[in-house]
Amino acid sequence: MKIYDVLILGAGASGLMCASHLDKSLSIAIVEGNGKIAQKLKISGGSKCNVTNSEVSEANYDGDSEFISAVFDVFSKEDLLNYLHAEGVEPVLRKERYYFCKNSSEEIIDIFKNSTRHVEMFLNRDIVEVKKSDDFFEVKTLKEVLRAKRVVVATGGKSYKELGASDIGLVIAKSFGIKVKEFTPALVGLTVQKEQFWMKELSGLSCLVTIKVDDKILKEELLFAHKGISGPAVLSASLYWQKGNIAIDFLPECNILELIKDSKKLLSSVIPLPKRLSKAILEALHVEDVECKKVTNEIKEKLARIHDYEFSLAGNFGFSKAEVCRGGVLTDELNPYTLESLDVKDLYFIGEVVNVTGELGGYNFQWAFSSGYVCAKSINEWCSQLDSNQ
Repeated sequence: MKIYDVLILGAGASGLMCASHLDKSLSIAIVEGNGKIAQKLKISGGSKCNVTNSEVSEANYDGDSEFISAVFDVFSKEDLLNYLHAEGVEPVLRKERYYFCKNSSEEIIDIFKNSTRHVEMFLNRDIVEVKKSDDFFEVKTLKEVLRAKRVVVATGGKSYKELGASDIGLVIAKSFGIKVKEFTPALVGLTVQKEQFWMKELSGLSCLVTIKVDDKILKEELLFAHKGISGPAVLSASLYWQKGNIAIDFLPECNILELIKDSKKLLSSVIPLPKRLSKAILEALHVEDVECKKVTNEIKEKLARIHDYEFSLAGNFGFSKAEVCRGGVLTDELNPYTLESLDVKDLYFIGEVVNVTGELGGYNFQWAFSSGYVCAKSINEWCSQLDSNQ
């Protein structure tokens, strides 16, 4: 039976990045549950794939900051853009922050197709278990048993179940005694308590807000939804919210007390938000929609809450609506310079299966590409050392 040098479990962003950068002298195979590679890459960002962000640091992630920093020191946002440029892909910057493929995500997928032509692809393969005996691993699928000297687990998280997503990566880790944090939905809409049901009645409306969650402050669009609140600001906030309250500034770029000063208009007309929203906020603050000149000091105190509207949440929209997952293989179990398990030699974990989750805006693809590159680099260096010693 053939024994591969490297067997990569998962043909997503991290697995394909790893395979693309492994030395072509190595025998490599990828095991993927879908019939095609890069299915999440394909549909993300409206099929234009938000590959990274103009500002990337460990501060944009939920996870061990030193571990994340060590990976980005090896392969940064600039390194990713240079790599894509060298391959003929020039991402475009949107809103001065987000890098998207110019035409479609197929631009990046084509890079991976070309750079993995030498890689054997085992598609439509559901992984049953991974074992290690002597000096090689055995990966059992529903169709066959594959053997390899090294295994890279790049199986992603549980979101996007329609694309075959599962927690198999955590199952594999636990079977080797590696500690994990179970997956929970992240970058997902949040449900509200009964007191905030007025928000659900505004479904479809959006506005620029600042959301504060613990010590995190996030400024982006909020979208009112029939289940609660969503939109970029809320999705990123969901990454940091565990329980308790959040606070929203509905007018982050102006001061409500300055707006009403010397105005003869109604409060709802002065507030620079959709009329339906401004009236709903006034009602939630128990403020009558009066002329600004009739506003008392007591009303001013209530209006100030527009900049600090604090409330508790009920939960989130669940895995079916989540962009990614929080949780994964604990970084304490991995070498940050190789992504190799500290206890199981030649077993690596990369991408979303690792307990590192980024905010909305290209951060999770950046992590996938960076961790995949770091893993490939370490395997190449290890193999070159073996060759030089022989």
